[in-house]
Amino acid sequence: MMGFWINILEQGLIFGIMGLGVYITYSILDFPDLSVDGSFPLGAAVTASALTSGINPFLAMILSFLAGMLSGGITGFLHVKYKITNLLSGILVMIGLYSINLRIAGKANVPLFNENTLFISNLKPLYIIFIITIIMKLGLDLFFKTKFGFLVKATGDNPKLVTSLGIHIGTTKVVALMISGGLVSLSGSIMAQYQGFSDVGMGTGIIVMGLASIILGKTIFKKASFILSTTVVLIGSILYKASIAFALKLGLPPTDLKLITSVIVIITLAINNSHFSFKGKKAFNFGGETGVTN
Repeated sequence: MMGFWINILEQGLIFGIMGLGVYITYSILDFPDLSVDGSFPLGAAVTASALTSGINPFLAMILSFLAGMLSGGITGFLHVKYKITNLLSGILVMIGLYSINLRIAGKANVPLFNENTLFISNLKPLYIIFIITIIMKLGLDLFFKTKFGFLVKATGDNPKLVTSLGIHIGTTKVVALMISGGLVSLSGSIMAQYQGFSDVGMGTGIIVMGLASIILGKTIFKKASFILSTTVVLIGSILYKASIAFALKLGLPPTDLKLITSVIVIITLAINNSHFSFKGKKAFNFGGETGVTN
C-alpha cells in the first residue's frame, strides 16, 4: 500500500512541473498553448538521444529544458511576429514537433533501462523528484517577484496597462512561453527517465492533464488565498494522479484513462460553477500581436 502512495507522489510531482508550465500560459497569460502536447515528448526525445550518447542525465535535463524553451519561443514568435492566432500557433508547433521528436530520438520508442539515468543512484526516486520539483517551484516563485515577473502577470490581466508603460507585450509573451515550454519539456525528460523509455506519443492529451491539475487544485483551494498558486498546482497534480490511480484500482481498464480525465475535469468545473480563470473570448481571438490585443 505504501508503494501505491509513493508512486502517486512521484508521478504527481513529475506532472506537477508540467502543470507549472501550463499554469503560466493558461492562468497567467490567458494563452491556450496546445504545443504542450509536443514539447512534453520533446523533452523525452532529447533526453533519450542524450542518454544513449553517453551524456550525463542532469545535462540531458538541461538540454531538454533549453529545447522546450526554443519550442515555446517559436510558438510566441509565430503569434507575435506573424499575427497568427494564439491557438493556431500552438497547434502548428505541436504538429511540427511530432516529426522533430522522431528525428531527435531516431525512432518512435527508445528504451532507457540500460542507460545512466537520474534514478540509478542509491537515493530514492521520490527524493530526487521532490528536490527537482521544489527547485523549479521556488525558482518560479522568485521569478514572479521580479519586475519582469510582474509584467508577465500584468500582460495577462491588463495588457493595455503594460503597453501604456512603453513595454511591448509581445516580448513578455514570448519569454513567458519559453519558460513554460522549458518546464513542460523538463517534465517530459524526468518522466522518460522515471519510466525507462521515451515514446513519441507520450504527450498525447498532456495538456488536458495539466488543465485538470490546475482546475482541481484551484477548485479545492479557491478560498485558501494564503497558499501560493504554484503550490496549488502541485497539489492539484498529485490529487489528479490519485484520482486516476483510484479509478484504475476500482477495476476500470487503462484504456479509459482519457475518459476518466475528461470526467474529472467536468466534475471539478461543475463544482466550481464553471468559473475558471480562462477568459475564453479573449483567448480564442483570431489575430496575433497588434500592440495591445491578445
